[in-house]
Amino acid sequence: MPPAPPADNDTSIPGHAASTSTLDTYKRGGEIKGTRRKATPNEGRELNLPAPAKLNRMLHIVGRRADGYHELQTLFQFVDHGDSLQLRPRDDGRILLDGDLDGVSSEDNLIVRAARLLQAHTGTSQGASIALTKRLPMGGGLGGGSSDAATTLVGLNALWSLNLSEDHLAELGLRLGADVPVFVRGRAAWAEGIGERLTPVELDTPWFVVVHPGISVSTPAVFRAPELTRDTPPITMARAIEGGASSWRNDCEPTVRQLYPDVAQALDWLNARAPSMLTGTGACVFARLASRAQALHLQAELEQEHPAWHVFCARGLNRSPLLDDLHI
Repeated sequence: MPPAPPADNDTSIPGHAASTSTLDTYKRGGEIKGTRRKATPNEGRELNLPAPAKLNRMLHIVGRRADGYHELQTLFQFVDHGDSLQLRPRDDGRILLDGDLDGVSSEDNLIVRAARLLQAHTGTSQGASIALTKRLPMGGGLGGGSSDAATTLVGLNALWSLNLSEDHLAELGLRLGADVPVFVRGRAAWAEGIGERLTPVELDTPWFVVVHPGISVSTPAVFRAPELTRDTPPITMARAIEGGASSWRNDCEPTVRQLYPDVAQALDWLNARAPSMLTGTGACVFARLASRAQALHLQAELEQEHPAWHVFCARGLNRSPLLDDLHI
């Protein structure tokens, strides 16, 4: 999300489990034909886990800290669309990632950083082979990199039988980016501070049509912009929720519109058809609809008129599918 070192090495996708194509193309790590290695307790174990996208249903910038980070108030909600990760244990301590992103080195990828942080923090000698199926666009404001990092932390905590608490994992996640804790905790939330102070909430769960207009937005550029609103009066969580979706806005939207005409075009197209908003600092924008049928109709119309835009349809969720898949 906005103010933290963007965890958007965005590694974010639809669906909750790794796709067949992911499994087919998975690079099985390093065993030489004709050799045998001793079986380990985790031998053959595998986890296929979702890394869902998030939307900022509203986002206010209420101040700026001495260190330059911005103070926010925002509502996070998950959607049933995102990246998928397959985690398999290794007994050699190595972290191998299949599915690196163009322009992001393996060492900088949040998945690898999360796995190594967990190793260093716990002292475990276990490793992992990780396969990423990427569905969410980089620089989209959907929290893909943060979600991938959180799924890595939560998934490896289970795979390696580390038994760290949710609070402990969220604390580690905050070292990787301000958005990571909400994905670790897995509940729609009212967030304050730089996005790390979280209170679980129950929001309406409409259908969304999410559009990426084919560009990347620079979060630092948006937050450096002199015209950015930085002094919205703080409100209470209760007042924000009582106001409802019709009263919600994103303080970054006017600035992003000015800096990125392609985002403005996508917002204008959607707003002519349904209530729409920017998520995070973009580039993704979303329209809110009452039913799946309406969302699919809008998606079809959009794909016909703007085939170069990436679009998906998803339902809002107040609980991350990651928690369900791990029976948390």
